[in-house]
Parts: sequence; C-alpha cells; structure tokens
Amino acid sequence: MNEPSDRRDQHHTEPPLWSIVAVMLIILGAPLVLYSFAPTGPIREGDTVFSEGEQQVQIRHAATDQSAKADNTCLLDPNSPLIVIHASTDQADSSIIAHVQGNPTGEWPFCSVHTEVVLKTHQVFQKPAIFGTVREILAGWFSR
Repeated sequence: MNEPSDRRDQHHTEPPLWSIVAVMLIILGAPLVLYSFAPTGPIREGDTVFSEGEQQVQIRHAATDQSAKADNTCLLDPNSPLIVIHASTDQADSSIIAHVQGNPTGEWPFCSVHTEVVLKTHQVFQKPAIFGTVREILAGWFSR
C-alpha cells in the first residue's frame, strides 16, 4: 500500500528554482527596459534633470540680494540631480533655473544643496542612462 503513494510523490515535483528566478528577473527588469525606451519630453517646471558631466554653472541670486560676491559660479558633479524651477520656452534663450539636489557636503567650489543655478539645456539631460550605469558596474566587478 505504501508503494503507490511513494510513486505519486515522485511524479509530483516542485518547479525548478531557475524558472522562478527567471520569472523574477523578467518582472523586475521589464520596467527598466520600458523606461529606457520611453522618449524624453520637453523640460518643464518640477522635472528632475541631471547635469551632463562636470559643469560650472552660474548661481542665481535674488533681486533683493545685495551681497557682492566676486565669484558667483559653482561646480556640479557629473549626473548631479537638479529640480527645475523655471524652464524658458524661448528657443533662443533655452535657459533653465534649477535647485541643486546633490552634493550634501557643500564644500566650495561645489554647489551646495538647494542652491538655485542657471543652466543651458545642453548642460542637462532628463533620464539617467540605466544600461550604461549597469554596464559600468559590471565592468568594474569583472575588471578586478
């Protein structure tokens, strides 16, 4: 009598672990693939943009600010996140005013957090390069 129940247990096996892992990778990777293929739109107020490489930008001072600083520029790290406050719609001007969100140390010459800076549209990009970052991480791991 025991023999038929053992045979049923041998025929009923659990799914292999590799198939579960493959499904999890597909579920987690699909948003990244869709995000990377999505087109970028125009830069609008409230958007998060990233600095294109290391950039020297002009600090925006309020009209009521009477401080006469000799150097009103600061340095943005590559891929530094910025939140757009005002984006010019005029193609000739194409300037952006943004709040700096990176560099929490606030050391000079780097821009401190929440500093308002003036940039041109060619100095920023909208989406970080996800696959480029993944490629750099994998190259760093395998080059060791």
